[in-house]
Formats: sequence, structure tokens, C-alpha cells
Amino acid sequence: MKFKKLAFRNIIRNKARSMALVLIVLFMTLMMFGGSFAVSGMSRGLESLEARMGADVIVAPAKAASKVDIEEMLTQGKQSYFYMDRSVMDEIAKIDGIEKISGQYYLVSLSAGCCSVPAQIIGIDEPTDFTVSPWIRQSYGTPLETFDVVIGSDINGAVGSTITFYDVDCRVVSKLEKTGTGMDTSVYCNTETIKKLIEASVRNGTNLLAGNDPDNIISAVYIKVKDGVNPDDVKNEINLHVRQVNAESAKDMISGAGDSISGIAAVVRVLIIIVWILSMVILVITFTMLINERKKEFAVLRTAGASRKMLSGMMLKEAFIISAAGGILGLIAGGIAVLPVISLIEEKMSLPYLTPSAPEIMILAAVSLGIAFVVGPLASAYSAYRLSRVDAGRVLKEGN
Repeated sequence: MKFKKLAFRNIIRNKARSMALVLIVLFMTLMMFGGSFAVSGMSRGLESLEARMGADVIVAPAKAASKVDIEEMLTQGKQSYFYMDRSVMDEIAKIDGIEKISGQYYLVSLSAGCCSVPAQIIGIDEPTDFTVSPWIRQSYGTPLETFDVVIGSDINGAVGSTITFYDVDCRVVSKLEKTGTGMDTSVYCNTETIKKLIEASVRNGTNLLAGNDPDNIISAVYIKVKDGVNPDDVKNEINLHVRQVNAESAKDMISGAGDSISGIAAVVRVLIIIVWILSMVILVITFTMLINERKKEFAVLRTAGASRKMLSGMMLKEAFIISAAGGILGLIAGGIAVLPVISLIEEKMSLPYLTPSAPEIMILAAVSLGIAFVVGPLASAYSAYRLSRVDAGRVLKEGN
């Protein structure tokens, strides 16, 4: 008698039971893969934000809620603009412990006829900038000319196309790779271009904050401190000695996003653990209940010549097939379910998110699938052992 195909035949014969077990493993794998995928993406988004922040201290006008405004610009892509007198840069530069200092200009475009797209426009001083320029140079190694712009990955427009802001035509010279941060919805240009755009916005009547001379204003000052210097010390010195500004450490600015991500990640991990514990308990109980149901079946197989080892192997094989089916379906379901989760994170929860790279996705999938492959056999191991010890003669007598 052939026993090799019995495991598969038993699964087919007991479709309802097999499907229920597959669904349990499917849900376990979905939670493992989908949850890990979401947490990994949020962690990568935060790492990208930290890497692209560049500065240790950021200074903005005191009247602008600088921590809120700039943090939301960086993490959520929220559009904002504010200005202060450019002379504060000279005062800030006198503070001890500063290695690099550079100013940035902010301008918000409109979705009206004067502008191609609504976007956050950021003007950088290329000779001194150390925050954005390194990332721009990765895709565009030439200094930006007047009316040249670099756009984020989420801005509509192709390299070489023309994009209009306040009726001023600008040429798209490069498009940045996706970062999962506010950079994806921002437009970057040099100081000459941003000043002309600010002038155009004033003429348009939409920018009431810039005044009449863009040469005398600045939006924010980015600072890199010297090695060994505590950024908080520099921040405190600026707040103490420079009037009408608010200095914040970059670390503090992204702490809100970091805390949110840590909180969500902790909840997801707890849910994964709870689901796996409950699922394992259900599987163990289910396989244990099968002992009485299948005693007679195993007794008949023993009398037909099946060894104890063969019977144990058959049950473990059934569990493995069920786990493999549930794991593969769980990965597919996880891949589908994670898409709306990403949209929720990016749009509703306003957190930086960067989709894991292909190698990371493969690792997450392999780990989730590998665990799924062993969960069934592990849950059924004790039941398989007990069934293999069945006394065929006694069971058959009881059946009679």
C-alpha cells in the first residue's frame, strides 16, 4: 500500500478543516509580513529625514512657530513661508561653536493660473549650503543657474520641461529620488531664482510678508556645529543673544515624528505577538482535538503496514503543506493589504515613509514565509507523536 500521497489526500478529503487551518496561518503571515513592512518603511522614512536634515540647529523668526512650521515642512510636506531680517545671520555667525552656516528662503506657490503646481519652493545659497546641495549633486552635478529648479519626486514635471511660478517660467533640470519626507513635494532653486520669484509673488499681491527688497530677508538659518560642541549649547546662546528669532535643535524637531513612529511600531509589534500567540494556541488545540478523531484511521494504517515513523511523518507533512499554503497566501494578502496602510501613513498620519528596498522586502518575505513553514509542523508535533503511539489493536477493538 502506498502511503506517500496520503497526506495530500487527507487534506483534500477534509477541505473545511484544512481551509480553516490555512486561514489561520494566512492571517499569521499577513500580520508578520504586513506589519514588518509598514514598520520598516516608517523607520526608513525617519532615517531618511535625519540624514537629509543636515543641520544641527535651525533658526527661524520668533513670530513663526518655527518648530511646528519647519517640522511639518520636513516631515509632512506642509507648505509655509516666513521671513526675518537677513542681518540676524551676522549676529548668529558670532556665536562660538559654529562650523557652517547657511540661509534658506521659503515661498509657497499657488494652484491658480500663475503657477503650474502648488508646491513649497526653497531657495538655497549653493556656495554655503550643506543640507540640500549634497543630495542635489547626486542627480545634478552642475551649479544651478537662474530659473533652474530641482523638483521632488512627487512634483508633476519631467526633466527638461518648464514649470511656472507666479508667471515666471523655470526649467526643471533634475528630479530627486523619493525620500519619504517633505523633500518629495518641494522645489529647489538658487538664491537668484528665489529672489525673483519672491518679487513676482509680491507683484502678484499674494506675498505680504516679504516687503519690497528680497535682498534684506531670509527665512531660516541652518547651522552645523563644530565637533565636540553640543547643539543645545549653540541653540541656547542664539536664543539668549539674538533677538526675535527662535533656534531649535534638528533632533528636537524630528522627535515628534520619531516618537509617533516608535509608538506605532510598538503597537504593531504587540499586535503581531498577540496574533501569533493566539494562532499558535488555536493550532495546537486543533491538532490535539484531531487525535481522537483520527485514532481509528491511524490504527487501520498501522495494521496495513505503516510504521510509527511513517505516521508521524505523514501528519507533519500535512501540517507543512497547510503551513506552506497559508504562508504563500499570507504573503500575497500582505502585499495587497500593505498598500492602503502606506497611503494611510503618508496622507492621514503625516509621518515620513519610505518604501523598503527590494532586498529588504525579499528578506521580510523570506523570514515571514520561513516562520510560516515551521509553525504548522511545530504546532502538530506533539499530536503527531501521540498518534504514532496509538495501539492499533486496542483502538480497533474499541471501535467494534
